[in-house]
Amino acid sequence: MKITLRTIAEESGFSITTVSRALAGYDDVNAETRQHIIEIADRLGYQPNLTARHLRSQQTNTIGMIIPRTAHFSDPFYMELLSGVGREASEYGYDLLLSAQTRSEEELNSYRRIVGGSRVDGIVLARVLVNDPRIDYLQRQRYPFVVFGRVESGECPSVDVDGTAGIRQVIAHFVANGHRRIGVIRSSHALMFTGQRYAGYVQAMESLGLPRVDAYEVEGNLTQQSGQDAAARLLDLPEPPTAILAFNDLMALGAMAAVQQRGLTVGADVAVAGFDDISAAAGATPPLTTVRQPIHDIGSRLASMLIRQIQGQPLDEFQVLVKPELIIRASSRRR
Repeated sequence: MKITLRTIAEESGFSITTVSRALAGYDDVNAETRQHIIEIADRLGYQPNLTARHLRSQQTNTIGMIIPRTAHFSDPFYMELLSGVGREASEYGYDLLLSAQTRSEEELNSYRRIVGGSRVDGIVLARVLVNDPRIDYLQRQRYPFVVFGRVESGECPSVDVDGTAGIRQVIAHFVANGHRRIGVIRSSHALMFTGQRYAGYVQAMESLGLPRVDAYEVEGNLTQQSGQDAAARLLDLPEPPTAILAFNDLMALGAMAAVQQRGLTVGADVAVAGFDDISAAAGATPPLTTVRQPIHDIGSRLASMLIRQIQGQPLDEFQVLVKPELIIRASSRRR
């Protein structure tokens, strides 16, 4: 049985017009009604007629990207990624539509509005979640998208950096410099890359014969302030770690601030390292040791992969895994 808008209208008790506008994400349908209609559509397995939609709307020559509102426009990770995506899109004659949303049902509704309104021809998705509902939605809609990261199903075009290998390199570097008490500021386990980087930490500690201490594992939210707060907790322990690894550079920069606030010297007293190699890492005082992932270049590659997909061209590689590079600077060198 083919599921149509009429089927959903009969099941939900709303008009076809209301059903259509709810599924397209228009805000003149209240949130409760829209959610009720979406749940019915998902349960019935409704698939929109994308071919007819594209015939009506044609292509927009625009690709879209949604970033967390909490990142504002000051998060260097997103700024470098957007720069790469935007530059490559312009090379193909495409525009970039950007939206900032909270990580919630509101964010998913933004995807529904963009897809349902045919505002863009495809979407770049970054910082993948475990069991990510955005990916589930885009796959159900058969909508072109690419991912910065890895997906459990492995069924979508993606570019990622081998975070497991990168973290192993940092731990080995710490140990080579005489550190045995190593603290880690991880990100939320809701983020897919957290599990990959955490696996590198666990593997390295085990292979090097170092015990993992629960008190040495704390969580931040990827902001500089959260890194500073988390490092403060580590440094206030009766036997604090002599080296701190943060799962991104902003938290590592915060950790450096916490070390310096206690009158300690970063590098000599407490080694600190991060992950990303954002522009601020090299200019920090002291310069930050980090795992480099070429964010700008990855953004360019993602845009190219997406546009080729939109244009029906074959991809040279469907899933790209970039080898990480450990950049050793003064923040982890003993003086």
